[in-house]
Amino acid sequence: MKKILLACSSGMSTSLLVGKMKAYAKSIGEEDEIWAVSQDQAKSELARADVVLIGPQMSFLKSELQKEADKYGIPVEVIDMRAYGMADGKAVYEQAASLLGGRK
Repeated sequence: MKKILLACSSGMSTSLLVGKMKAYAKSIGEEDEIWAVSQDQAKSELARADVVLIGPQMSFLKSELQKEADKYGIPVEVIDMRAYGMADGKAVYEQAASLLGGRK
């Protein structure tokens, strides 16, 4: 089971995306834990995650979050802007999975 954390400015704009990612994961037989938090909560949630994806509007925080995530060996990446804007759950899920090297 992959644990995918999404972080955005307030945690609200990713809620639709989380739902679509969960639906896609279920459609391919995966029971992953996918959740969203605000940027203020992201650091406190890192220990629970396998990978962190941040909203494009937060790209300026990537290095700061990555520095903290390195303590846990967790990759941090900015969500593809197009996939984010279209709330493309499949594309964002696949982005997270690729960062984990296809690990289940």
